[in-house]
Amino acid sequence: MHDIGLIRDLALVMLVAGATTILFQRLRLPVLPGYILAGMVIGPHTPGVLVDDPRAIADISNLGVVLLMFTLGLEFSVRKLRQVGGALLLITVIEVGFMLWVGYQLGLVFGWGSRNALFLGAIMALSSTMVATRALTESGLRHWPFARLVVGMLVAEDMLTIVLLTLLTAIAISGTVETGVAISVVGHLGLFVVAGMIVGLLLLPRLVDYVAQFDRNETLLVSVLAICFGTSLLAAWLGFSVALGAFLAGAVVAEAHSAPRVVHLVEPLRDMFAALFFVAIGLKIDPSQLIHYALPALWIALTVMIGKSVICSAGVFFIGHDLRTSLRTGLCMAQIGEFSFVIAALGLTLGAVSTFIYPIAVAAALICMVISPYLLRSADVLAQTGQRVIPRPLRLLISSYSGWLENLRPVDENAVLARMFRRLLWHIAINIALVVTLFVIGAYINAHHAAWFEHWGMGRNMRHSVIWACALFLSLPLLIAVYRKAEALGMLLAELGIRERFAGSYTQAIRQVLAKLIPLATLLVLALLVGVLGSAILPPRGVVLSLVAVCVILAVILWRGLVKVHARLQAALRDTLEKPASPPNESG
Repeated sequence: MHDIGLIRDLALVMLVAGATTILFQRLRLPVLPGYILAGMVIGPHTPGVLVDDPRAIADISNLGVVLLMFTLGLEFSVRKLRQVGGALLLITVIEVGFMLWVGYQLGLVFGWGSRNALFLGAIMALSSTMVATRALTESGLRHWPFARLVVGMLVAEDMLTIVLLTLLTAIAISGTVETGVAISVVGHLGLFVVAGMIVGLLLLPRLVDYVAQFDRNETLLVSVLAICFGTSLLAAWLGFSVALGAFLAGAVVAEAHSAPRVVHLVEPLRDMFAALFFVAIGLKIDPSQLIHYALPALWIALTVMIGKSVICSAGVFFIGHDLRTSLRTGLCMAQIGEFSFVIAALGLTLGAVSTFIYPIAVAAALICMVISPYLLRSADVLAQTGQRVIPRPLRLLISSYSGWLENLRPVDENAVLARMFRRLLWHIAINIALVVTLFVIGAYINAHHAAWFEHWGMGRNMRHSVIWACALFLSLPLLIAVYRKAEALGMLLAELGIRERFAGSYTQAIRQVLAKLIPLATLLVLALLVGVLGSAILPPRGVVLSLVAVCVILAVILWRGLVKVHARLQAALRDTLEKPASPPNESG
């Protein structure tokens, strides 16, 4: 008879999760903390153990984290990130950076060491998408104006999650927080993320849409799950986190035109494996550790709730929203959750943090999860109390500030110019990132496949010359695009910045000079950036100058063809990111 230990453990986990859902719904309590408590009850650290196989617990946890991160990636998309807005994105970056710094300092105050403190900062930096969205839905506030701000900040945090997972994995693998030791691992991880996103955006959404044309839900579901587990396996094979691979797979699939249909199919799996994930978290927790570290966990939870509430509320207010909307947004962001567990588990799996970090993260998250819905419900009371407490001159200053910001909003022709300016900067940034990626790929090939070149009789200088030349020539369409976009940006800035009443008869001449200086300066900055990042494959100076000269000649001769090549690539990406999604199809 085959061993059914894993099936037995999985059945127990699902039975407990189902009972917990019913009980906590009846008691009108948040369900997610209930899952964790249920896992603790049936886990190996309590009397009457029901699930005690470490391997089964690890398998259940990994299965839960892969599917949970995949579904969270589906909710994140590049299209949504573009809709967030620069101001909200900036607030989120400041908030995450501030909480990361606060958490790091708090860890040092506790005397936990630099690596533990850094992981603690990352645990405290990210809000819980599941807790925040469930709090909004259960409170009936999902369609209120402030909810859009919350969702925008959560989407921006999802992007920052990729960055944090990348950096923390690099630090965990290298075993140090020193930049010099971890930089190569960071480069490899960055290459995996950037290359995975670019290749994925060009190929996988089209593959998913092709499968969706068969109009069979089971075929589509199996295909996207194959992408999910395949990407996770690839990430693990390369030595990275399965959570990072699953999240990237979800983010790429989210750009398919049939993404709403995919989300509709995956939603039941998301709910099931969210329960699985949180029960598995409880299975790993020793209740005695929670009691032992209760005080640090309480301090961490209070710091998270106060810090995130204040920073997010202040940021939303400063970009022009009223006090009540700002306060609601801040209070809704005042928790930590699933990403914090993933980060803590990542540190434990790779041996980068002490064992006590995981139960502390769970305890702090439990406190935040329980209190978060009540914080959101108290927003109106807190706002009214604040209005009574704030002195009248300060209230007048606040209302005047809001009115001033309202007058500064771009309208009519200013709005058109602002959109043109942002679009040009966006295109320049994307093309520069692609150029840098090509040279980083070249550095990676040089570092890991030098023996292949030696097999063909190529020495170090010849190898560097070949790799650098390939990267440079492949970059030609992108470099031409950077120059053209920067030239258009220079003309726009020249028209706006050089006024005839100041420059007189020299107006046109100065505008022409400025219009040429900006693209040249952009190429110079790009050359310095490529020089630094591609220093590991830089050929001798004479070879570099010769290759650049050949590149310039080819650019002049093939200008129109290279422009068309770039236009096709840009159209493919734009079609992926901007074409309206098809409605969900429930046929089977």
